[in-house]
Amino acid sequence: MNAQLERRRSDRLPVFGRVLPLPAAAKVPEVVLLFWLVKVLTTAGGEATSDYLKVYGNFKGGGIELLLFAVGLVWQFGTRRYSAFAYWFLAYAIAVIGTGVADFLHLDVGLSYAADSLLWAVVLIAIFAAWHRSEGTLSIHSIVTQRREAYYWATVFATFALGTALGDYTATSLNLGYLSSAIVFTVVIFIPWIAHRQLALNGIAAFWMSYVVTRPLGASYADYISKPRSLSGIDFGDGQTALVFAVAVFVFVAYLAVARIDVQPPGEALLPEIEVAAPSSLLVAEAQPEPE
Repeated sequence: MNAQLERRRSDRLPVFGRVLPLPAAAKVPEVVLLFWLVKVLTTAGGEATSDYLKVYGNFKGGGIELLLFAVGLVWQFGTRRYSAFAYWFLAYAIAVIGTGVADFLHLDVGLSYAADSLLWAVVLIAIFAAWHRSEGTLSIHSIVTQRREAYYWATVFATFALGTALGDYTATSLNLGYLSSAIVFTVVIFIPWIAHRQLALNGIAAFWMSYVVTRPLGASYADYISKPRSLSGIDFGDGQTALVFAVAVFVFVAYLAVARIDVQPPGEALLPEIEVAAPSSLLVAEAQPEPE
């Protein structure tokens, strides 16, 4: 027991790790059906919110995005166990700032959407490589240390930025428009799940593939709803769209907080040295994860 405790202490983050509590259980949700719905709603809301904040300019709008991100980080990393509100607040904040960063690189730095997408794809691959080299697994059932949680959220950030650039690339550079792009990504998101069920694709790989696609999927639907008709949208407005999706996310997260159907079961996930795989189904998780 002392050796296990010492191992967990060695997994603290540098500098800030000493003031953050050690996780007492898995810090991310189980993959149930509602997880995917809230994830798509979060990506859509983050896209619309970031677009709305652009009316305040890079300094004020970006400052608000950074503030939300900072609050989310402190809240999430300050908890010892999974909290639906803390988790999804940070996810929503990353959806907002991830959109802002990707858009900044395109609009202000001058990267094309293709180059923007490629940049974040390389960043995502680098994070995955560093995570796996350090921890030996990319499983969501292994997020029981500060270091693994940091890798997890770095991955989430990269997927949001990549998805934003990719969705804009298909909608504008490929001239598909927002609705057509949304339909394409709606089909694409099921491909990893089908490959997992029918072609024995690794469950962890299939999860992260689908996770990446949720971003351009949700963002494309949000842009279709919010953008002017001249840009292939229905002109509902960024502010109104952001508010609707934010309320929807709050309602579903409140349900998750009460029902607790997405809390990972205790057990082997508490042991950092034991690696566990992702659920065999991407849509509804098993009662217990299988060892890798």
